[in-house]
Amino acid sequence: MDMLKDLASLQFEYGVPEEDRIWLYLQGRSRGLMIEACAHATFFCKLLYNLRASLNENQNSRQLSIVSLNAATTEELKVGIIGGGHLGKQLAHTLLQLVPIPAESLRISTRRPETLGELQKLKIKCFYQNANLVSWADVIFLCCLPSQLPNICLEIQTSLSKTSIVYSFVAAIPLPRLKLLLSHTNILRPQYWYGEDSVNIWGANKEIIAALQDPTILQATCPFSPAGGIILNIKWLEGVFYAVLNICTARNMAHSQVLQLLSDLFLSMHFEDCGKDAASCPKFQLTDFVSKAYGKNLSQERPFPWFDLTAVQLRETPFSQHLSSNPLLQDHLTHLYCDSFGISLTNEQPVISTGLPSQ
Repeated sequence: MDMLKDLASLQFEYGVPEEDRIWLYLQGRSRGLMIEACAHATFFCKLLYNLRASLNENQNSRQLSIVSLNAATTEELKVGIIGGGHLGKQLAHTLLQLVPIPAESLRISTRRPETLGELQKLKIKCFYQNANLVSWADVIFLCCLPSQLPNICLEIQTSLSKTSIVYSFVAAIPLPRLKLLLSHTNILRPQYWYGEDSVNIWGANKEIIAALQDPTILQATCPFSPAGGIILNIKWLEGVFYAVLNICTARNMAHSQVLQLLSDLFLSMHFEDCGKDAASCPKFQLTDFVSKAYGKNLSQERPFPWFDLTAVQLRETPFSQHLSSNPLLQDHLTHLYCDSFGISLTNEQPVISTGLPSQ
């Protein structure tokens, strides 16, 4: 097959009529969207995986510890995927290899589990019991069709705990509708749109896992990068921060400790220019996440309130202004994002901000 792969007659474009070739860019766009979706889900799971380890260490030692995004830990994060189509399968492979999530901590519920023989050989449990999956998992990825979602929500809503995080890839169902269908507020939903300059940098022949080891492709998936023509609504990143706050609140952790933990988790990656003046590195403050009036009445030992993640992603929050107006914070988060995939930015690879509003 290697001898035949460059033959023109075997290429996808060969059978496309000349008049229809103007639409070929959609192929690259679709692939780019898949890569971005898997990258952001992987980054989120890496954060949760290591956050839980930090919280466990803190509970045992009563002291915060810095945990690298690439550090191996024994803390178990249970991830469930509803939907065994192309996205569900690609996501499973990516999480399994790049987080990495152990096979016993990853399960898939789909109408046709018999089609997932490849994943079952990897010791991933594949079945058709949505409610059981949801009651087991800490994070649930919705990778189903929009037409299937109402019935799925009806099946799983009573099995969701308050701390369960639902991560929806169903683009056709907006957050308010999803909140209503699930009777749940701990929901993340990345939103993507297409920029004016669409350049196909996504690589037609690379597997998604291999693509995410390519510095050019990985940087294009960065939350603050417009490269590749696919742009992530930065409200997703706000949702990630507030999801972390909710996990700490569920453990009744004092907000003063949480702020230190956030700095350790999100701001632990320092780049060369930052290292020259460590005092200028950003640190999180209480009023970065709650209003001044609320923060004034919050004692040091009190936890953060429980946040509605759907509201965070739909409205302005105290963190919205802080994130959009702080380039140094954006730089730290970009370096952290790339480092979590094993790629370090250099001075020759500057951070590019979208310059777009948060909504």
